Amino acid sequence: MNSTTTTADRVRLDKWLWAARFFKTRSLSAEEIAKGRVSVNGQVAKASREVRMADRIGLRQGHVSRTIVVLVVSGQRGGAEAAQTLYDETAESVALRTQQALERRVNADPALSFEQGRPTKRNRRELADWNRWSASVDEVK
Repeated sequence: MNSTTTTADRVRLDKWLWAARFFKTRSLSAEEIAKGRVSVNGQVAKASREVRMADRIGLRQGHVSRTIVVLVVSGQRGGAEAAQTLYDETAESVALRTQQALERRVNADPALSFEQGRPTKRNRRELADWNRWSASVDEVK
């Protein structure tokens, strides 16, 4: 560490992602980094890596992939407007996100139309009771 670098210029990656409001808690930020969903300058990063200005951070949040450039190094979490001043999203990333959102809206996954998963044991019993007692008068003849 040279004499021109202060402790305010040194912020861990997990803390910076939390301060920039990409994740709700710092522990969630650290978990996503540990899963390999965050890279810095094209390399998979660790939570303890220090963030520097002009670093390119690639991260995935669910289906959304983003590439951002660090403008300000800060470890203090502020409001949404303050958090957006910490980074700048690349034009390619914005275009890719809008294209992916359009594709998801147009080509909806059929599996997403299910409201629930498999029926529970209770649901199966209710269905069996319904099928057993739903015979109409016409079927009895």
